[in-house]
Amino acid sequence: MQFFDLDKTDVPKLKAALQADDEALKVILSEYHASEIAILFESIHQDDRQRIINLLDVEIASEVISEMHEEAHPEELLLKMHPDKRTEIVEELDYDDATDIISQLEEHEQKEILGDLSEDDASNIRQLLSYDEDTAGGLMNTEFIKINLNLTKKDAIDEIIRQSEEIEEFYTIFVVNDFNIFQGIVSLKDIIKAKGNAKITELVKADVAWVTPDTDQEEVAKLISQYNITSIPVLDEQMHLLGRVTFDDVIDVLEDENTEDILKISGVSEDEELSGNWVEAVKSRLPWLVINLATAFLASSVVRYFEPTLEKIAVLSAYMTIIAGMGGNAATQALAVTVRRISLYDLTDNQAYRTVLKEFTVGLINGAVTGLIVFIFALVFDANPMLGFVIFMAMTGNLVIAGVTGAGIPLILKRVGIDPAIASSIIITTFTDVFGFLLLLGMASKLLL
Repeated sequence: MQFFDLDKTDVPKLKAALQADDEALKVILSEYHASEIAILFESIHQDDRQRIINLLDVEIASEVISEMHEEAHPEELLLKMHPDKRTEIVEELDYDDATDIISQLEEHEQKEILGDLSEDDASNIRQLLSYDEDTAGGLMNTEFIKINLNLTKKDAIDEIIRQSEEIEEFYTIFVVNDFNIFQGIVSLKDIIKAKGNAKITELVKADVAWVTPDTDQEEVAKLISQYNITSIPVLDEQMHLLGRVTFDDVIDVLEDENTEDILKISGVSEDEELSGNWVEAVKSRLPWLVINLATAFLASSVVRYFEPTLEKIAVLSAYMTIIAGMGGNAATQALAVTVRRISLYDLTDNQAYRTVLKEFTVGLINGAVTGLIVFIFALVFDANPMLGFVIFMAMTGNLVIAGVTGAGIPLILKRVGIDPAIASSIIITTFTDVFGFLLLLGMASKLLL
């Protein structure tokens, strides 16, 4: 199979192939990797996706479905397949991938699909369906290789070979005792390099990170990243080995969490699908815009209060947009950095204080530099040093406020149990607009009139 990067010609090429017969379409599809077909699916109609999936071999079709984004609704493709091929595809999928897809279906649809599977496969998927999708239990795969602590090197290798026939990929070998109690991990490299009479008990690494089924997926991702491991065991309260979460699942988690944070910071609900239609976008965004409108009235009330000042010094209206815009941008920068720090680390009180102090310092320096630029501009074009001074002070003050609020507000929201990403942006915009106008117009009223 040929592999290459997708470009703008591939979608038209596939759409043209869809007009041909099935044999010609198969030839075109053979040029693409399963992950590339999954990407191309985003640009074609659901009926065309269904036709392609039905043409593909079971192995390739299962890879395509597992690579599809949730917004592309791979579960709908499964549901409309012939039951025999659908069963083959589900059995080809890893249990965690199959669970993720089947979980999107209605309960009666899940029962229909699970009813066609073998008792063992259906049981494993039902177990995974019982866990919250945002936890280690929802992420884990119940297919793994485990060996007994008391095996010799030869017996361990024989057991690994036997179990690996049923597992497509494995990164870590888990070790248990006679009662299935987790004892640690061992690498295949260490087993191979060990002496002929060595026992696994001599090779096992007991001090390893592990999680429970209820551990949040973000915490799982942090542990895998922190300890640089390819998979992490999932244990119950009695330390029985239930499954494993692998690094490829964590990559998907990090992508989803980052997307969620970006959308929240932008005032977009996480419920809005990236590929959703305009109705979903309006329903997701309009409530936040209405809230933002309410806060905008607060900023406009400050302007109304200083209307006499603006009537006498009309040029201030030109600088108001600069002050407010710069403050908003500076606050967004501080907010993005702080929210990211919160998502990666559990900040102590001292770390939180240092974060706010850092943003105060950054705001002061950036405010002074940009304020000086505007001061020079006012001096050249308005020939008014005092006006330049007022703008300099307003710019400096507003960027300090932007830095402090951009860092401080998400930390406060986190402390009181509110998601800092989803509420911070609206609050800091209000702060920078209100205080920016208040500083500029207030000082102008005192110093220029």
